[in-house]
Amino acid sequence: MDYLTFALAKGRLAEKAMELLEKIGISCDEMKEDSRKLIFTNEDIKCKFFLAKAQDVPTYVEHGAADIGIVGRDTLLEEHRNIYQVMDLKFGKCRFAVAGRPESKDMLNSNDLRVATKYLNIARDYYYNQKHQTVELIKLNGSVELAPIVGLSDVIVDIVETGSTLKANGLQIFDEICPISARLAVNRVSMKMKHDRITEIIKGLKTVGGE
Repeated sequence: MDYLTFALAKGRLAEKAMELLEKIGISCDEMKEDSRKLIFTNEDIKCKFFLAKAQDVPTYVEHGAADIGIVGRDTLLEEHRNIYQVMDLKFGKCRFAVAGRPESKDMLNSNDLRVATKYLNIARDYYYNQKHQTVELIKLNGSVELAPIVGLSDVIVDIVETGSTLKANGLQIFDEICPISARLAVNRVSMKMKHDRITEIIKGLKTVGGE
């Protein structure tokens, strides 16, 4: 039997993903050990696992280095990779939102609007294709909430979980773009070549809360 390889987004998402997979009999004790290993294997069920930065997971899946990836919908939307997004795993829930200082509310429909974000593709799609609005997009990699506070931008497009960070810094949500949660993504060739095993996993995950 060929190995089935999973790419998991590092951090809380990976921990939650393994908890969910264990419920359907897919586990890897090696991952719980203090180890510098990069690839973890369960020989009994012929599965391999590795952790990657979230933005790299779709790349590994698209190119066949992983058969299955578990990563947030935000990453899938931003990366635009040629892979199957097969199910919502119902954890890691949050949302994409437009937020800014209260005084920026009057500028929301202006073509002079400056928008700071880590997610250029998502912001571009929202403003150009959904709102049909021309804006200035500013790419940031760190704390996006800082941008409107120091005057770099009028608003931000970012992931919001509870909204407490925004509120603590005098920012408010103006619009919600879309909901976000962890997704199961599958390589297109793997879906054909390892169809029975992958389908069985999907069925199992649906019984424990995904859809």
